[in-house]
Amino acid sequence: MRRYVAVAALLVAGLFAGVTLVQAQSALLNLPDASQHARVSQRIGITDITIDYHRPLVRGRKIFGGLQAYGQVWRAGANFNTTIEFSDPVTVEGQPLPKGVYGLHLIPGETSWVVIFSKNSTSWGSFTYDQAEDALRVTVKPQAVENHEALSYDFEDPEPNSALITMRWEKVAVPFKVEVNTPEIVRQSLRNQLRARPQFEWQAWEEAASYLLNNKLSAEEAARYADRSIEIEDRFENEMTKSHALSALGRKEDALAARDKAIAKGSQIQIHSYGRGLQIQGQKDEALELFRDNVKKDPNSWVGHNDAARVAVAKGDFDTAVKEMKLAVAAAPESLKSQHADLVRRLENREDINK
Repeated sequence: MRRYVAVAALLVAGLFAGVTLVQAQSALLNLPDASQHARVSQRIGITDITIDYHRPLVRGRKIFGGLQAYGQVWRAGANFNTTIEFSDPVTVEGQPLPKGVYGLHLIPGETSWVVIFSKNSTSWGSFTYDQAEDALRVTVKPQAVENHEALSYDFEDPEPNSALITMRWEKVAVPFKVEVNTPEIVRQSLRNQLRARPQFEWQAWEEAASYLLNNKLSAEEAARYADRSIEIEDRFENEMTKSHALSALGRKEDALAARDKAIAKGSQIQIHSYGRGLQIQGQKDEALELFRDNVKKDPNSWVGHNDAARVAVAKGDFDTAVKEMKLAVAAAPESLKSQHADLVRRLENREDINK
């Protein structure tokens, strides 16, 4: 009750003094905030980071080193706690921080700032801040910028495993780097995801196995996932993934057997794509062998003509190659005709399209 009497007294005093008052935030009514509420989020890998804050304006005032003294804890926004939430463990400026919601506070300084992550995220501003509740403190360097009227937080320089969070207000920018161990977080997440509905789909197990292999996490686990995918539905994709996993484990004969099984199950376009990949990797003879067998599956398809042209080029027979590629143009779907027409042009210029 005393609070409302005091506010009323101030309002009356202000009116009689001819003062223009800023709308105070109401504890009872839904009224516009003088410092508008904002929320900004960023996903790094599969980790979500969300900053919830209010945006005060400069309004011609000297903020840092003036209204907000250097060396004093500041709420990093207006009104309630500014909060930052991490859905997974992260590192901030190289220091570990568990997942969770934190009260975000800053200590301004002329040459360095302190960024504070408090375990208390439900207070009003920094008035009851207690250093004993700190989860982490890091020191960073401020940057001089052009006047930034409304306080803002931005996610910048996004990378697969990191992003730079920058607070800007008045003529100061305060950046701090957040990093995430995306591969390991995804690996743990996959284990949980594969206990849910996706466990009944071959694609889920194959995609999980491929992720582990592409990120060099666990070939053994990838091989198990590939086997599970094959149990659900035996396909070119999962047999080939199994082959890659077994190869990474040094089981060359088993890897070759899985590869041969994949090729036997593959469609013409799958074998063509795999062969092109081998060519890019420099395994030209192996690719040409696949192309020869692929032509036999259907010599009149655009894939068959394309592969026949590539076999002819390898022999130096450009006349046959041009003829076959023109047939590929005629048989190709509309979306691929221009691509094949360009291959015809290159062949007419006697260019090796297998490189």
